[in-house]
Amino acid sequence: PLIASVLVNRLEQGMRLQADPTVIYGIGERFDGNLTKRDLDADSDYNTYTRDGLPPTPIALPSQASLDAVLHPPSTPYLYFVSRGDGSSEFSANLADHNRAVAKYQKNGR
Repeated sequence: PLIASVLVNRLEQGMRLQADPTVIYGIGERFDGNLTKRDLDADSDYNTYTRDGLPPTPIALPSQASLDAVLHPPSTPYLYFVSRGDGSSEFSANLADHNRAVAKYQKNGR
């Protein structure tokens, strides 16, 4: 539900989603496990760093829980999240906190 709240909050504030999974989907089979600045800057229908709004199609089959989370997202201040590398995520309400979290989890081998 928290990831849904981030995405809904970003859309409501007119922010780009900037979601790595959409970029990875657009890269397809050539994705080698690492996203580069070049990947994030490349124009693709699925690159939510370069395109506003949602991608043109779903990138996966959502679960019922995911659909429910988007229909009824919790009210949070979060605009950012990063994977901790253990299946959980760190959520942030501002870019400075997010950048610290990204640095922390990249440093720890994320």
